[in-house]
Amino acid sequence: MTDRVREFLRSHRHEGPCLVVDLEEVRQNYLAFERALPDSRIFYAMKANPAPEILSALAALGSCFDCASVVEIGAALAAGATPERISYGNTIKKERDIATAHRLGVGLFAVDCIEEVEKVARAAPGARVFCRILCDGAGADWPLSRKFGCTPEHAPEVLEHAHRLGLVAAGISFHVGSQQRNTEAWDAAIAGASAIFRTMAERGIRLTLVNLGGGFPARYRGDEPAAVRYGQSIRESILRHFGNRPPETIIEPGRGMVGSAGVLKTEVVLISKKDPSEDTRWVYLDIGKFGGLAETMDEAIRYPIRSERDGEAAGPCVVAGPTCDSADVLYEKTPYLLPLSLEIGDMLLFEGTGAYTTTYASVGFNGFAPLKSLVI
Repeated sequence: MTDRVREFLRSHRHEGPCLVVDLEEVRQNYLAFERALPDSRIFYAMKANPAPEILSALAALGSCFDCASVVEIGAALAAGATPERISYGNTIKKERDIATAHRLGVGLFAVDCIEEVEKVARAAPGARVFCRILCDGAGADWPLSRKFGCTPEHAPEVLEHAHRLGLVAAGISFHVGSQQRNTEAWDAAIAGASAIFRTMAERGIRLTLVNLGGGFPARYRGDEPAAVRYGQSIRESILRHFGNRPPETIIEPGRGMVGSAGVLKTEVVLISKKDPSEDTRWVYLDIGKFGGLAETMDEAIRYPIRSERDGEAAGPCVVAGPTCDSADVLYEKTPYLLPLSLEIGDMLLFEGTGAYTTTYASVGFNGFAPLKSLVI
């Protein structure tokens, strides 16, 4: 938690749960990525947190934007980004949305199959495309599924088809998994990209771009490697696999850009036990999975939880949300240790919640209002 957020929470009492984001922390994270990978363009993954204040601050710093929809493209343009600083990075797009993006000037699109290539060719003739390949996500707290990407073996066919249809076959993209703690996780994918570059060169098509994706972690436990260590590992891997002819590279930080900038304030609604003889208490909050904490699913992301009673004797607690849905339990497999003196009405703070909270919040499940966002 930054000093600015701490002071804001001390001086402002907001009714109901809210997310407070420190814009200066976002700026510092951007500069850290610039220093770590100075030869890569930064495309902020807007899905992490599309607050207009964040987009405007990043646009002013020169950031590019990875967008997943026409709405996100519009928001990036409204924040001051020019079309050449936007990538339509979703591999699943309606043809009419591709056409709209093309009319707005966007010229870089993600694909992962022949069918998507054909849509782009019809709706955005002459555009640049990169083909996303599958990655196993080993070492990530939030591994990605097989929903996005094709096998590396199939990628040359996709790119060659794009070339034949008049598109610019630009290169390869991949994602090593969200909250990736292994700084070496990019190496195998970069090696795979290099092999595809060679295959395409043999077919007379010169690729130029490697989209290194996201995966850069936010600080949750405090032992996450710094951006500079990822940068060093990635640069060494590119040199190892591409030699003295490195490709154009871009990165798509989302969680790593905004996660550490946010603190979510919540209130204790109820503390109870299922049986008086049990040691474990159930602590129910005024926010849960449906209010913005969806990434607690399977307890994949374990946010630090702070209280004004920290330092006092603590005991195990199951942490749950307020809704009438049995899935709305945040942490049960591994209970949290919270102060024994904790009382109904106390405030709890979830740190590291700047990413994937407001965007995951429901619009009003059970009548609970969407998560309020305050950017300072």
